[in-house]
Amino acid sequence: MNREPLDWDLGTNNLRVEREGPLVWLTIDRPQARNAFTPAMYFGIKKAVRRVNADKQVRALIITGSGDVFAPGGDLGGRSETGDAPVPEGLAQETLPFVTIRESQAPVIAAVNGICQAGGLLIAMMADVAVVSARASFRVPELLRGIIDATYASVLPVHVGMAQARDLLLTARKIDAAEAYRIGLVSRICAHEELEAEARKAAIEVLQTAPEARAHVKRMLNQQYPPIDYETMFVSLMSETSEAREGMRAFMEKRPPRWIPEDLPD
Repeated sequence: MNREPLDWDLGTNNLRVEREGPLVWLTIDRPQARNAFTPAMYFGIKKAVRRVNADKQVRALIITGSGDVFAPGGDLGGRSETGDAPVPEGLAQETLPFVTIRESQAPVIAAVNGICQAGGLLIAMMADVAVVSARASFRVPELLRGIIDATYASVLPVHVGMAQARDLLLTARKIDAAEAYRIGLVSRICAHEELEAEARKAAIEVLQTAPEARAHVKRMLNQQYPPIDYETMFVSLMSETSEAREGMRAFMEKRPPRWIPEDLPD
């Protein structure tokens, strides 16, 4: 079945939306920045999830990326794009789509085509099913930039257990698709050329289940997550003296952050 473009206003030109029967495909498409999210892109994904839930003509959302990148997380340079609409001022957590994806009554499938880190990985984790290409790679890099990520601290242990969560969060090491599948970070892995077909298959499978019963099961599953401490996270991000500020400066200046010991062995 062919896809037809949808003219949904998501507040950014970096999200492409297409319809395939009852399925909506949302493609993260900002190649000039390797698909790094602007605030408007995060908010646009949240709008897309809400739109799918409100539109009686569509039933499920599949999120994927363009090129060899799914999403590396937020744009640490703070850059926005021409055409990006304003996002809620002073309510940074209100722009983030993660809880909205998790609580969506319409199925959300992540089709992870490549590099998947930070906010990109949270989108994949919060989807009902994450289908990943064998070429994909994964990382939780926030602590390398001094960022206290409250969402990861809350949800990652539920997905992979405390030992694996400690390892991934505290070392910020990169893992491949095979390891992500083995530890339960994602649920399905396939050959790269089969990714689209496998994501479509997952959406079709979920849509064969009873929607009201499915919504109750999702609510029960979501009760397994602890609360998210957004206050600590955003107070740190707003502080002029925080490690997050130093981490972002170091990233932009292409130097190690000042907290790394000078005599650390190679």
